[in-house]
Amino acid sequence: MKKLAWLVAGAMAGGVLTLSMQALANKEASPLPLNELRTFAEVFSLIKQSYVEPVEDKKLIDEAIKGMLTGLDPHSDYMDAEEFKDLREGTQGEFGGLGIEIGAEDGLVKVVSPIEDTPAQRAGIKSGDLIIKIDDTPVRGLSLTDAVKKMRGKPGSKVTLTIARKTETKPLVFTLSRAIIKTKSVKYKLLEPGYGYVRVAQFQEHTAEDLAAGLQALYKENKQPLKGVILDLRDDPGGLLNGAVGVSAAFLPKDKLVVYTEGRTPDAKMRLTATLPNYSRPNGSDPLSKLPPEARSVPLVVLVNGGSASASEIVAGALQDHKRAVLVGTQTFGKGSVQSILPLGTEGGIKLTTARYFTPSGRSIQAKGITPDVVVEDATLTAADQALRVREADLENHLANPNGDDKPAKAAKPAAAKPAAPVPTPAAPDKDKPKTQEPSQFGPREPNPKNDYQLSQALNVLKVQQILQKQTP
Repeated sequence: MKKLAWLVAGAMAGGVLTLSMQALANKEASPLPLNELRTFAEVFSLIKQSYVEPVEDKKLIDEAIKGMLTGLDPHSDYMDAEEFKDLREGTQGEFGGLGIEIGAEDGLVKVVSPIEDTPAQRAGIKSGDLIIKIDDTPVRGLSLTDAVKKMRGKPGSKVTLTIARKTETKPLVFTLSRAIIKTKSVKYKLLEPGYGYVRVAQFQEHTAEDLAAGLQALYKENKQPLKGVILDLRDDPGGLLNGAVGVSAAFLPKDKLVVYTEGRTPDAKMRLTATLPNYSRPNGSDPLSKLPPEARSVPLVVLVNGGSASASEIVAGALQDHKRAVLVGTQTFGKGSVQSILPLGTEGGIKLTTARYFTPSGRSIQAKGITPDVVVEDATLTAADQALRVREADLENHLANPNGDDKPAKAAKPAAAKPAAPVPTPAAPDKDKPKTQEPSQFGPREPNPKNDYQLSQALNVLKVQQILQKQTP
């Protein structure tokens, strides 16, 4: 027998996944608890005999398995064959649905973050929204995989979400049209001459390759070495592990430790360094080899917030530990556990928490997150908005931090966020643009320091870094 294991460390539909094959033949089976199994069989029999309606054996067993897994922590779960397929498709950058990263909270479903340029984001669904109904089905009692299954569907079909938002007195109702969700992993632009901006929305199969291409394009457009780069990981819920390692490797010296994992079994213990894995290299090549040498020494700022989870925290933690970047923003999500996706012989599989991951210096961010070096709140968020932000420590049954402290580390109190200066609306927006110019790759979230306070402060920090680097003998 063999198992196909995707190791996952992510915020629900995000994650950190790596592929491995392992034999099970030599693994000893745990002894079965006979007394407890007798109780299970007795309950099963009573339900079959006395429940108000007939129940199929398969449904009872499936629900028992789900309960056994979901009772462990917020990230362990059972998947049938279709759900197992959906999970695999979600890592390839394209699937049919609404574009929402979700998490469990008190038997309900909370939005971790809407994915950029998707029906959910365009409709105005926000991080922290509580989904209480999908069409006519109440969400309470549904597993996350069941909720995802109901929200996904044929492109063009409609689904109605009933949302509870703490700032609203009545539930909000959104009717959305499902679409093919093509999550573009990497976007980039020059904020101003000499200063590049790279946004990673989610870590996917080709993220490292796309990042390398983006950095090359920025250097080419700037026509000389960049003075600094901002890596924006805000509201990035996670993704493939090789993507996180590849992004880290783009900025770190070769073979520097990026992340390591600790679990009970030998295969749950890994040490991953700043080298792109062979299985993630297109056509066997290394896209990072084409990066300008300056990319590994250019002043770097990483933007993070409460929606930065899993793979985002791996990258941020590695760059912070190696003193390669200055982190700017707010406390991250705090998803520091690893899940193995294990196929079952009857198709489908289970997602089981098997390890915790640690930053190079040995920090666990589980239920704690990463504290930025420079704390900058989002000036557009009210106190109520900030209270809606869901983090790992807010999830029921979350794993404890192995250091015994689930509370985020206290950071210096940030200066009061000043409202960004209003951006004047030109009378003719396209007046100075060539008529053949392509639409922005960012869509409605075009990065602009004039109306993004965190971005403007990150740019200021970057410029200070660049000045200090010049002064260093």
